[in-house]
Amino acid sequence: MDFKLEIVPMPVADVDRAKAFYTDQLGFHADFDQRPTPEIRFVQLTPPGSACSIVMGEGVVHMQPGSQQGVMFVIEDADAAHDELSAKGVELGPVDEQPWGRFVYVTDPDGNQLVLQQLPAYAFDSDGNRKAPGAH
Repeated sequence: MDFKLEIVPMPVADVDRAKAFYTDQLGFHADFDQRPTPEIRFVQLTPPGSACSIVMGEGVVHMQPGSQQGVMFVIEDADAAHDELSAKGVELGPVDEQPWGRFVYVTDPDGNQLVLQQLPAYAFDSDGNRKAPGAH
């Protein structure tokens, strides 16, 4: 049986501010922003190149704003991502160099933390394709 991760909840206090941050500064695609009922606003945003989205809104995420910590995204180049996001006004620390990858940490306006990881060379085969899970 396959399990495909579809949506990760992102708890925010101000939906419009968060949507602008994720779309304008991080480059996420705004897939959906609707009010199916007066009490519910469902906003779905997808990172470039991803099959999984984040969801935020009113009446859909039942977590404290800022409580989502460590949602990880794989990126191709940590230095390029750092430079691009810095140029868009995203506050970042330096690229974190570890034996298991290079990391850029992003905190959204509500305090949710995203981790951008450049995978280490050993995660790829000789043709540059990502190895199957467990094949490292």
